[in-house]
Amino acid sequence: MINQLTPTFILGIIAVYFLVLITVSYFTGRKAGNAEFFLAGRRSPWILVAIGMIGASLSGVTFISIPGVVGAGGANQSFSYMQMVFGYLLGYLIIAQVLLPLYYRLNLTSIYTFLEQRLGYHAYKTGAAYFMLSRTIGASFRLYLVAIVLQQFVLGPFGIPFAATVAMTILLIWVYTFKGGIRTIVYTDTLQTVCMISAVVLTIISIGNALETDLGGLVAMVRSSDYSQMFFFEGGWNDPNNFFKQFISGALIAVVMTGLDQDMMQKNLSCRNIGEAQKNVYTFSVVLVFANLLFLSLGALLYIYASSIGLEVPEKTDELFPMIALRHLSPAVGVLFILGLIAAAYSSADSALTALTTSFCVDFLNIEKSDASEEQKRRTRGIVHIGISLVLLIIIVVFNALNNDAVISQLFIAAGYTYGPILGLFSFGMLTQREVRSSWVIPVCIAAPALSYILNSNSAAWLSGFEFGFLIIALNGLLTFLGLWMISRPGSIQS
Repeated sequence: MINQLTPTFILGIIAVYFLVLITVSYFTGRKAGNAEFFLAGRRSPWILVAIGMIGASLSGVTFISIPGVVGAGGANQSFSYMQMVFGYLLGYLIIAQVLLPLYYRLNLTSIYTFLEQRLGYHAYKTGAAYFMLSRTIGASFRLYLVAIVLQQFVLGPFGIPFAATVAMTILLIWVYTFKGGIRTIVYTDTLQTVCMISAVVLTIISIGNALETDLGGLVAMVRSSDYSQMFFFEGGWNDPNNFFKQFISGALIAVVMTGLDQDMMQKNLSCRNIGEAQKNVYTFSVVLVFANLLFLSLGALLYIYASSIGLEVPEKTDELFPMIALRHLSPAVGVLFILGLIAAAYSSADSALTALTTSFCVDFLNIEKSDASEEQKRRTRGIVHIGISLVLLIIIVVFNALNNDAVISQLFIAAGYTYGPILGLFSFGMLTQREVRSSWVIPVCIAAPALSYILNSNSAAWLSGFEFGFLIIALNGLLTFLGLWMISRPGSIQS
């Protein structure tokens, strides 16, 4: 066991890291008004947006889960996750060629205002509400996982209660985002992406040194291992790793969780023009392929290294990466692992907090249409920012009080069902010219995810072993689309 990092040392590293983030926020947040907070005045450098989106896409859950799942068996085993990543490329192409031109043409701040223009008031509020519900639960879940790590390894040994740990983690996000908003996040997410990727690269190099081999040797080890299979065609549709199931799911996930998500699209809409926004998406999508390949390679090497030293793989494979990084490699790897984990979680949570603030202000308080002064709008935005921070704090404390990982994971999975109605609403609005009966939109958008959940829970028994997996988003969206068709009549698209 090599020089375990002390809680005091880790706390010092985290303090320095956040001092850097706060310094960045000071320079980027000066004289920032609502236009800068929401869309950075549409002056964000596209290359920084592309780099920062890598960190936002690879959350703290992904940071430790993707390497662990490589040798775990079941869904996403070996390199099968890359099949989904290749599907992302198709999804990002649709975003760049279809969704971004639409958003820029309509000059949107919140992407859900498209639903109001096309399908009416209830569709607009439903889409925005589902986004807020999903992002609030998702951001809380990711921060909860990080808070547990900080509590166990850093703040707990000092006698600090869990609620105080959570409050500090959220306060730090609030401090560096409350002035600059998306303008600050474009820069801080770039820094956090660099930290995350650096942690993975250094860990791979360190494993190579421990195994006394170079980069070529590591590549050969991965290729000849039991973890290198990437494409799965043999198992048919009942196989969770089936290529077509994974590829189609990846494309849908990219469209829904990036293209129809205010959090992810707000960064794209902060670019100077549609051309730069499209360059950002193309660059980001290509880099994301290599980033995921890097994470999967790390996963294979973690299992190879564990086998070489006789280390028993933990029952929860998510613990494999932190166990080896913090206890079996050099202190430098441990430091970068902590920074990478914090960066992965915060690059997702900080943009979520800003996007939730934007959505609530624009979609529910109608701040863009308000006659209030700029100072009054800024004060309102500040109150909302604090309010959403408190909501995240309360949810995380409740998660901890539940003390049931299965229940919490199910809440996180359930939040994913909210993207189906958003997919159905946007698809119906863009692909048809029919007018919906507005008052029936909400019942349809509640019924679709409920039916999807029932079908998904019983699909193995009802459909001869078939399981939807990530394809549940497609089913959910299809049910929403069909429901909207049933409550609609022929019409023309409103201008």
